Amino acid sequence: MYNSADEDIDSKFPTNVVVYSSGLCNWIPPGIYISSCKINIRWFPFDDQLCTMKFGSWTYDGSKINLTLLGTAGNTGEGDISTYQPSGEWDLIGVTAIRNIEKYECCPEPYIDITFTVHIRRRVLYYAFNLIIPCALLSSMALLTFSLPPDSGEKISLGVTILLSLTVFLMIVAETMPATSDAVPLIGIYFACIMMVCSLSVVFTVLVLNYHHRNPETHNMPKAVRVIICKWLAWMLRMERPGHDITIRKIVHDARIAKLKEVELRQKSSRSLLANVLDLDDDLCKIDRMDRMNSVPNYASIKIEENGTHIGYTPLANSPTGGHCLHKSELNAILRELKVMNRKTKENDKYTSEANDWKFAARVIDRLCIWIFSIFTLGSTLGIFLSAPNLFS
Repeated sequence: MYNSADEDIDSKFPTNVVVYSSGLCNWIPPGIYISSCKINIRWFPFDDQLCTMKFGSWTYDGSKINLTLLGTAGNTGEGDISTYQPSGEWDLIGVTAIRNIEKYECCPEPYIDITFTVHIRRRVLYYAFNLIIPCALLSSMALLTFSLPPDSGEKISLGVTILLSLTVFLMIVAETMPATSDAVPLIGIYFACIMMVCSLSVVFTVLVLNYHHRNPETHNMPKAVRVIICKWLAWMLRMERPGHDITIRKIVHDARIAKLKEVELRQKSSRSLLANVLDLDDDLCKIDRMDRMNSVPNYASIKIEENGTHIGYTPLANSPTGGHCLHKSELNAILRELKVMNRKTKENDKYTSEANDWKFAARVIDRLCIWIFSIFTLGSTLGIFLSAPNLFS
């Protein structure tokens, strides 16, 4: 055998040669032949391999030894695989034989050889259950990273754990393949895509956590982020906040009148606060006049809501200020206190609102990443494996 890979090339079981009276010699030596075969791992593990075994004589040319194919008169034929024992790793598709006549530069005589081509196909069941399906499950778990609440504190840990698991599977794949750089195997491309998805999921998880833990003390939400993420993307992804109805008309309307509404609210708040205090002064003066007419107990204790609205009075028998209207300095002090309370309430509401806006933006990015990574993972999986020529055979 020309392409023998056996160290002891002549170590065949010794058998006798049968010589007929016509001069025909029949020698059938049994043996195990080890040949070299170039492996193409481009479609691993859905690959077919073609291995050749070339038999001929190094010593005798074609005029002394004539090699022919049994059962055919031509130069091509089929190998007999009726006694083939099935393998758990490969399927034997067929064996073809070709009779070749070659001339070399060293010798004028032709040399005859017979080349057998063995067509084998790798069985995929082992690799599917031990590599492909676990990798697909890990890739689906990577998508769950975006469904995990940011307050749990385990989003980064889950993503890194999945990435390390894929690295272990990639090492197993590297051990099962021959060390060659002729082509990148199909399963290697798939693992690279899944690892890229998991790596990007960790990156976007960091972004989500960054947005989730922002507050007005450290970051002001840009207008572009508020409009694009909190409104447009939230509307596209069908995400709603309690008490916030998001529609296209409302988004456009809010964008146009946001500044005017803010100015109007400031003016209205200041006017209403001052009016409440002035009304309070008038009411107290009226009560003082009624006290002097009816000789009823003075009203000195006033009950006021947080928004400055006058509710009522609590009668006190011995009020030191009874019978007199509140002075202007006292009204100014009340006005200042109400302004401070009003400002603190607005600041707290604004702080809570902006913090909730950052958290909602983080939720929107999470939902967007789920859709993008799901589509990319499913598309890359189908695109890679459907490109294999022997996927369903």
